[in-house]
Amino acid sequence: MLEQSSMIENSDFNLNNTSAYEKWRDQKLNNYPQKAEQLIVEINDPLALSQVERDKIIECCKKTNMVVYVSNAGDNPDKRLASSLAAQFSLKSLDKNMGADDDGITSLQVSNISGRERYIPYSNKAIHWHTDGYYNKLSQQIHALNLHCVRAAKSGGENAVMDHEITYIRLREKNPDYIKALMSTDAMIIPANIKDDVIIRPARKGPVFSVYNNKLHMRYTARPKNVIWKDDEITQAAVKALDNLLHSDDSAIFRLTLQSGWGLISNNVLHDRGGFEDDKHSPRLLYRLRYFDSLLLRQK
Repeated sequence: MLEQSSMIENSDFNLNNTSAYEKWRDQKLNNYPQKAEQLIVEINDPLALSQVERDKIIECCKKTNMVVYVSNAGDNPDKRLASSLAAQFSLKSLDKNMGADDDGITSLQVSNISGRERYIPYSNKAIHWHTDGYYNKLSQQIHALNLHCVRAAKSGGENAVMDHEITYIRLREKNPDYIKALMSTDAMIIPANIKDDVIIRPARKGPVFSVYNNKLHMRYTARPKNVIWKDDEITQAAVKALDNLLHSDDSAIFRLTLQSGWGLISNNVLHDRGGFEDDKHSPRLLYRLRYFDSLLLRQK
C-alpha cells in the first residue's frame, strides 16, 4: 500500500522535516542533467548487459529515475529484448492490463481492433502528460515502465519526459501547500470506465504524490475528462501550477524520439507523446511493459 509522507517522521518527503528534505533536494539537484543526450546509455545486447553497461544505467537512473538505452537490436520484434533487459534490474511483476497481449506486454500501435478505438495509445494522436496506471488500485500501482521501440513512426511521435522527483521539488519550492494538497487521499478521482452501461473499471480516488518504501510515487493525468480534481482553492491552484510547469521550458523536461532498438526504462516518470504519421508499410510499434516493482539499482 502507498504511505503518506506525513506518517513517516524521517522521510525526505515529510513536510514537517525541512532539514531532511533540503538535504535530499540538494543531492538530487547536484549535477542533474541539462539535456536529453545525458540520459542516453549505449548498450550492445539487451539480453545480456555488460557490467559497464549495467553500471551506467544504474548511475543515470539513480539520478533521474530513467534512462534511454540505445541498442544494436534494430527492428527485431523479439519481446524478450525488452523483458530480459528489465529483468536485469529485478523487474518481473508485470501488470497484465486490459490492453496487454497474452504475455502481459502491450503492443502499442495504431489499431482497428474493436474497443481499442476508445484509447488514445492505440491511435496516432498526441497523448498528454501522465504517469502509467494512474487509474489502477492504490494497492496495484505501476512503479516502473519500459517502452521499447521496434519501429519508429514516419514522422512525429516525440516523447517528453520529466522526473517526478524534480516535479515535486519545483512545486514544493513554489508552495509547500501545493504538495500537501496533492498528497491528500482525495486529491483526485479517476472516473469509472463504462462502456455500453457496463462498468469495466470502477472510479478510483487517491493522491497525486505518495510514498512507497520511502520512495516518492506519482499518479497523474493531464486529460481533463480522465480526472476530477478536488474542488477546493489550494488543490485547484496546485493543479494549475503543475500544468504550467509541464508546459514550460524547464531545463528538466527532456524531449527525444525513440528509434528502432531504443528504449526508455524508468521508475514511471511523467511522460507524453506527440502525434505522428505512420509509414503504411512499416507502422510504428513500441512494446510497453508496466511493472508493480521499482527498478533495483544496486551495484553487483
